[in-house]
Amino acid sequence: MWIASLCVVSKTRSKGGQGTPATVALTQAKAEFTLHPYDHDPGAQAYGEEAADALGVPYERIFKTLVAETETGLAVAVVPVAGKLDLKAFAAALKGKRAAMAEAAKVERVTGYVVGGISPLGQRKRLPTVVDESALGFETIYFSAGRRGLQIETAPGNLVRLTQAVTAPIAKG
Repeated sequence: MWIASLCVVSKTRSKGGQGTPATVALTQAKAEFTLHPYDHDPGAQAYGEEAADALGVPYERIFKTLVAETETGLAVAVVPVAGKLDLKAFAAALKGKRAAMAEAAKVERVTGYVVGGISPLGQRKRLPTVVDESALGFETIYFSAGRRGLQIETAPGNLVRLTQAVTAPIAKG
């Protein structure tokens, strides 16, 4: 069973055990990663901040996955929870002129994940992806493993490579 190779096997199993499409993608790519489960508060609204606080990780190292509508369709933005997505910069990184946040129900349908647990990896349909360039300044970053209460820690290069992302300054303070 592939999960035996993970660094936090016992913690992962205590949280439900089976992998997510995101962890499967990393495992199949033979990318090093660590899972970080935490107790998700069902009343939480700011999922990234909740993860950062629960894991004791600076907001700049935890990245949220956002999906926006562009002229050519849906696209994924990965930005630090410490900032917000600059929609104009995001559109420009994709060689477009404008972008707007996508409707949550559509995002869930297309990605296969629920809001608050959307991972940039293992989505139902591969979408163009832009990772904020600040991610490259860290040895490892954290992002959703595909469900609320579970974060992946891996090198930013793994995320960029597996999503075939471009990097650009798409976050604003």
